Amino acid sequence: MTEIPNLTERQAKYFASMRESLEKATGKSLAEWVEIASTCPETTHRARLAWFKQTHGLMQNRASQVLSEAFGSSSAWRDPDALITALWTDPHARKIYEAIDAASLALPGALRTARKGYTAWSRTFQFAAARPVKGGGVVLGLALRSDEAAGLAPPRSEPWSERLKSRLALSAPSEVDGALRGKLQEAWNGS
Repeated sequence: MTEIPNLTERQAKYFASMRESLEKATGKSLAEWVEIASTCPETTHRARLAWFKQTHGLMQNRASQVLSEAFGSSSAWRDPDALITALWTDPHARKIYEAIDAASLALPGALRTARKGYTAWSRTFQFAAARPVKGGGVVLGLALRSDEAAGLAPPRSEPWSERLKSRLALSAPSEVDGALRGKLQEAWNGS
Protein backbone atom coordinates (compact mmCIF):
# COMPACT_ATOMS: atom_id res chain seq x y z
CA MET A 1 0.00 0.00 0.00
CA THR A 2 1.38 3.38 -1.02
CA GLU A 3 1.88 5.74 1.93
CA ILE A 4 0.41 9.22 1.86
CA PRO A 5 2.38 11.97 3.68
CA ASN A 6 1.03 14.82 5.83
CA LEU A 7 -2.42 13.53 6.71
CA THR A 8 -4.37 14.59 9.74
CA GLU A 9 -5.54 11.71 11.93
CA ARG A 10 -9.03 12.13 10.52
CA GLN A 11 -7.77 12.00 6.90
CA ALA A 12 -5.68 8.90 7.65
CA LYS A 13 -8.76 7.20 9.14
CA TYR A 14 -10.79 8.12 6.07
CA PHE A 15 -8.28 6.56 3.68
CA ALA A 16 -7.95 3.47 5.89
CA SER A 17 -11.72 3.04 6.00
CA MET A 18 -11.88 3.35 2.21
CA ARG A 19 -9.29 0.58 1.87
CA GLU A 20 -11.09 -1.61 4.41
CA SER A 21 -14.52 -1.13 2.88
CA LEU A 22 -13.50 -1.67 -0.75
CA GLU A 23 -13.69 -5.48 -0.62
CA LYS A 24 -16.85 -5.48 1.49
CA ALA A 25 -18.61 -3.09 -0.87
CA THR A 26 -17.42 -4.60 -4.16
CA GLY A 27 -16.59 -8.23 -3.43
CA LYS A 28 -13.04 -7.70 -4.73
CA SER A 29 -9.86 -6.88 -2.85
CA LEU A 30 -7.66 -3.92 -3.71
CA ALA A 31 -5.16 -6.35 -5.28
CA GLU A 32 -7.90 -7.77 -7.52
CA TRP A 33 -8.98 -4.28 -8.56
CA VAL A 34 -5.36 -3.34 -9.31
CA GLU A 35 -5.17 -6.39 -11.60
CA ILE A 36 -8.36 -5.26 -13.36
CA ALA A 37 -6.90 -1.75 -13.70
CA SER A 38 -3.98 -3.21 -15.63
CA THR A 39 -6.46 -4.22 -18.37
CA CYS A 40 -7.81 -0.68 -18.79
CA PRO A 41 -7.31 0.48 -22.38
CA GLU A 42 -7.29 4.16 -21.35
CA THR A 43 -4.14 6.15 -20.55
CA THR A 44 -5.35 9.29 -18.76
CA HIS A 45 -6.71 9.45 -15.23
CA ARG A 46 -10.11 10.90 -16.20
CA ALA A 47 -10.59 8.37 -19.00
CA ARG A 48 -9.64 5.55 -16.63
CA LEU A 49 -12.18 6.82 -14.08
CA ALA A 50 -14.88 6.84 -16.76
CA TRP A 51 -13.85 3.33 -17.87
CA PHE A 52 -14.12 2.00 -14.31
CA LYS A 53 -17.57 3.56 -13.89
CA GLN A 54 -18.89 2.33 -17.26
CA THR A 55 -17.26 -1.09 -17.23
CA HIS A 56 -17.30 -2.04 -13.56
CA GLY A 57 -19.65 0.41 -11.80
CA LEU A 58 -16.80 1.63 -9.61
CA MET A 59 -17.36 5.27 -8.71
CA GLN A 60 -14.78 8.07 -8.57
CA ASN A 61 -13.37 7.77 -5.02
CA ARG A 62 -12.92 4.02 -5.13
CA ALA A 63 -11.69 4.08 -8.74
CA SER A 64 -9.17 6.80 -7.84
CA GLN A 65 -7.96 4.67 -4.94
CA VAL A 66 -7.44 1.68 -7.27
CA LEU A 67 -5.82 3.76 -10.01
CA SER A 68 -3.47 5.40 -7.55
CA GLU A 69 -2.34 1.99 -6.33
CA ALA A 70 -2.12 0.55 -9.83
CA PHE A 71 -0.39 3.38 -11.65
CA GLY A 72 1.05 5.59 -8.95
CA SER A 73 -0.16 9.08 -8.47
CA SER A 74 0.90 12.63 -8.94
CA SER A 75 -1.92 13.63 -6.61
CA ALA A 76 -1.52 16.34 -4.04
CA TRP A 77 -1.49 13.75 -1.28
CA ARG A 78 1.58 11.98 -2.64
CA ASP A 79 3.93 14.75 -3.81
CA PRO A 80 3.00 17.97 -2.03
CA ASP A 81 6.35 19.69 -2.63
CA ALA A 82 6.06 19.28 -6.40
CA LEU A 83 2.51 20.64 -6.38
CA ILE A 84 3.49 23.60 -4.21
CA THR A 85 6.35 24.39 -6.59
CA ALA A 86 4.03 24.12 -9.60
CA LEU A 87 1.27 26.20 -7.99
CA TRP A 88 3.28 29.01 -6.46
CA THR A 89 5.28 30.08 -9.53
CA ASP A 90 4.67 33.83 -9.29
CA PRO A 91 7.51 35.18 -7.08
CA HIS A 92 5.31 37.77 -5.36
CA ALA A 93 2.48 35.32 -4.64
CA ARG A 94 5.09 32.80 -3.45
CA LYS A 95 6.34 35.27 -0.82
CA ILE A 96 2.79 35.79 0.44
CA TYR A 97 2.24 32.03 0.51
CA GLU A 98 5.49 31.53 2.45
CA ALA A 99 4.36 34.09 5.06
CA ILE A 100 0.97 32.34 5.41
CA ASP A 101 2.69 28.95 5.57
CA ALA A 102 5.08 30.04 8.32
CA ALA A 103 2.26 31.56 10.38
CA SER A 104 0.04 28.49 9.92
CA LEU A 105 2.73 25.91 10.67
CA ALA A 106 3.69 27.82 13.83
CA LEU A 107 0.36 26.65 15.29
CA PRO A 108 0.73 23.39 17.25
CA GLY A 109 -0.21 20.28 15.30
CA ALA A 110 -0.85 22.15 12.05
CA LEU A 111 -0.22 20.23 8.84
CA ARG A 112 0.13 21.50 5.30
CA THR A 113 -1.39 19.65 2.35
CA ALA A 114 -1.20 20.62 -1.29
CA ARG A 115 -3.66 20.34 -4.12
CA LYS A 116 -3.38 21.31 -7.75
CA GLY A 117 -5.16 24.62 -7.23
CA TYR A 118 -4.51 25.51 -3.59
CA THR A 119 -2.52 24.77 -0.45
CA ALA A 120 -4.36 23.96 2.79
CA TRP A 121 -3.57 23.83 6.49
CA SER A 122 -5.35 21.52 8.94
CA ARG A 123 -5.24 20.29 12.49
CA THR A 124 -8.17 17.88 12.83
CA PHE A 125 -10.09 19.81 10.18
CA GLN A 126 -8.97 22.26 7.52
CA PHE A 127 -8.70 25.73 9.04
CA ALA A 128 -7.13 27.69 6.17
CA ALA A 129 -6.31 27.43 2.48
CA ALA A 130 -4.65 29.73 -0.02
CA ARG A 131 -4.49 30.01 -3.78
CA PRO A 132 -2.64 32.40 -6.05
CA VAL A 133 -4.55 34.89 -8.18
CA LYS A 134 -3.58 36.70 -11.36
CA GLY A 135 -1.33 39.63 -10.72
CA GLY A 136 0.63 38.12 -7.85
CA GLY A 137 -1.94 38.22 -5.10
CA VAL A 138 -3.34 35.45 -2.92
CA VAL A 139 -6.81 34.55 -1.72
CA LEU A 140 -6.82 33.09 1.77
CA GLY A 141 -9.80 31.08 2.97
CA LEU A 142 -10.42 30.76 6.71
CA ALA A 143 -12.67 28.60 8.86
CA LEU A 144 -14.28 31.73 10.28
CA ARG A 145 -17.61 33.38 9.58
CA SER A 146 -17.28 36.23 7.14
CA ASP A 147 -17.24 39.61 8.84
CA GLU A 148 -16.81 42.66 6.65
CA ALA A 149 -15.68 44.68 9.68
CA ALA A 150 -12.77 42.28 10.15
CA GLY A 151 -11.97 42.41 6.43
CA LEU A 152 -13.36 38.93 5.74
CA ALA A 153 -15.65 38.38 2.77
CA PRO A 154 -17.92 35.40 2.09
CA PRO A 155 -16.43 32.67 -0.12
CA ARG A 156 -17.08 32.61 -3.88
CA SER A 157 -16.96 29.17 -5.48
CA GLU A 158 -13.63 28.31 -3.90
CA PRO A 159 -12.14 24.84 -4.47
CA TRP A 160 -11.37 24.13 -0.83
CA SER A 161 -13.35 22.79 2.12
CA GLU A 162 -16.84 24.12 2.72
CA ARG A 163 -15.70 24.67 6.32
CA LEU A 164 -13.84 27.78 5.13
CA LYS A 165 -16.64 30.33 5.47
CA SER A 166 -14.64 33.47 4.68
CA ARG A 167 -11.93 34.71 2.38
CA LEU A 168 -9.44 37.49 2.38
CA ALA A 169 -7.46 38.92 -0.54
CA LEU A 170 -3.79 39.52 0.22
CA SER A 171 -1.47 41.58 -1.95
CA ALA A 172 1.72 41.67 0.13
CA PRO A 173 3.59 39.40 2.56
CA SER A 174 3.46 42.20 5.15
CA GLU A 175 -0.31 41.67 5.38
CA VAL A 176 0.43 38.43 7.22
CA ASP A 177 0.74 40.49 10.36
CA GLY A 178 -0.35 40.09 13.97
CA ALA A 179 -4.01 40.63 13.11
CA LEU A 180 -3.96 37.97 10.41
CA ARG A 181 -2.02 35.61 12.68
CA GLY A 182 -4.83 36.13 15.20
CA LYS A 183 -7.41 35.13 12.56
CA LEU A 184 -5.38 32.04 11.69
CA GLN A 185 -5.19 31.20 15.42
CA GLU A 186 -8.96 31.64 15.77
CA ALA A 187 -9.62 29.40 12.76
CA TRP A 188 -7.09 26.84 14.12
CA ASN A 189 -8.86 26.89 17.51
CA GLY A 190 -12.03 25.61 15.83
CA SER A 191 -10.26 22.91 13.91
